Amino acid sequence: MKRIGLLSDTHAFWDEKYLKYFESCDEIWHAGDIGSLEVAERLAAFRPLRAVYGNIDGQDIRQRYPQTLRFTIEKAEIVMKHIGGYPGRYDKSIAPILLVRPPKLFISGHSHILKVMYDKTLGILHINPGAAGNYGFHKVRTLVRFSIKEDHFEDLEIIELSDKKGG
Repeated sequence: MKRIGLLSDTHAFWDEKYLKYFESCDEIWHAGDIGSLEVAERLAAFRPLRAVYGNIDGQDIRQRYPQTLRFTIEKAEIVMKHIGGYPGRYDKSIAPILLVRPPKLFISGHSHILKVMYDKTLGILHINPGAAGNYGFHKVRTLVRFSIKEDHFEDLEIIELSDKKGG
């Protein structure tokens, strides 16, 4: 079993609470719009980091992290892409990948809207962890934690950090 800490849309914002809430995690996954290499490096120094770049990320981040990441952990195949949409409304840039070979879990960011949905048609769990940074229209910053056991997901937790002004 692997415990995962998931975040997105930090937009170069750092919060020490990331480390507090990801203490029990084996890996950290960042679904794009990291905003600075410093944020990525601080996360990677704490736990192994898997990340994709987002639309606001510069060349330094784009050279280090891919636009789309497909990997298997435990026995579950994962696809992560910053701009991805959600079940029934997948972005045209990812839909063919999901339709041809659906993973068990699809992770995206970008919208700043926390969503956990199951795509019954493709058999895919979709998670968008919302936004962990303080830039954007969202009112509450969020993180997600969950466990992967073989090819299924357990113990999903949504963590509200604070409003954007509260740090």
